[in-house]
Amino acid sequence: MWFLGFSTSSRRSYLIIGAITLVIILTIILRKWAIHMEANHGGKAPGNKVADQSGSKETSNDTKQPDCKIVHRSSTGIRTYSLEELRVATNDFRIRIGVGATSYVYLAELADGGYGAVKRVMEERGGSQKMFLDEVSVLLRISHPNLVGLMGFCLEKGEQLLLLEYVPNNSLFDRMHTRQGQSTGTLSWSNRLSIALDIAYALDYLHSVADPPVIHRDIKSSNVLLINDDHAKLADFGLCKLGNDAQSAHTPIAVKGSLGYVDTNYLNTGIVSPKSDVYSFGVLLLELITGLRSLQGSFTLAEWTEECRKSDNVEVLVGILDPKLKGEANVEQLRALVDVANVALLENTEDRPDMAQIAYRISSCMEIQPQP
Repeated sequence: MWFLGFSTSSRRSYLIIGAITLVIILTIILRKWAIHMEANHGGKAPGNKVADQSGSKETSNDTKQPDCKIVHRSSTGIRTYSLEELRVATNDFRIRIGVGATSYVYLAELADGGYGAVKRVMEERGGSQKMFLDEVSVLLRISHPNLVGLMGFCLEKGEQLLLLEYVPNNSLFDRMHTRQGQSTGTLSWSNRLSIALDIAYALDYLHSVADPPVIHRDIKSSNVLLINDDHAKLADFGLCKLGNDAQSAHTPIAVKGSLGYVDTNYLNTGIVSPKSDVYSFGVLLLELITGLRSLQGSFTLAEWTEECRKSDNVEVLVGILDPKLKGEANVEQLRALVDVANVALLENTEDRPDMAQIAYRISSCMEIQPQP
């Protein structure tokens, strides 16, 4: 059996499930205590406001903003929120800042003046409660500078809400492929190397440090959120799968992911592994190198670039470079990054490197001195 994404077949899993359950119970008790104290003392916390960064003229249906109650944080720094709190913080889900396969994401202004991103998982978009709880269970136990962190969650009145860390500069997809993103200038070659390294570090953590390992299953540029042009965080764990069961590693499952990025071996066999994320990362590298989207008509970007990226001719490799860079890229770094993409995209999953090896190769190539 499975509970919160864990197999109940081992004693270790029972301990992890118990720890998560204890955190949730403690936060619920603290919530009730806070409400009780507030009722006794008649105190009210100031209501939250949302800064309209989108210029939207939509208005809330509520004529009066409900008060946002103070809820004490748990020892983990992650807490439960009431539906009313998140309705107030998002101004009744007014400013949409992202769209996922099963969710919408809204800007939230918190009581302390900081910002968050509320992911609203929608059942009508295929977001089941099991998927929601699986995502919560994963986010509760991972922490890395290059992963978007969980701040809290709400499961109330049919709503499934995650309060996530707010990353202000939209996604890599927006930055590279939309008119608004490109209006701020082209991502430099060094920017692209730095972003690739950040996501490599994030995936290495998920595959090698997280216990049990986490397979993201939806690596793509729209799930790479930019802190700035040099640094990024990986987001959206709605499709992730835990890699803790050796038997399940050889059992076909339903294929999840985004067209153009999905591992071809996973597509053909239904068997997913951390090397499936490696394949998707290879596509992301090609996207950074070429400036092209993951689908080129009826071809994937991996197919579209295959002949050129496997060439030994440096001029051919330079030919696939994003023309917006105007040739401003280190050729040796380009060759190294294409080599990484090529081995990440190998058909045989066993022949692909792991993310630790990829991160090392990218960081090493960044040390290559600029050409005169």
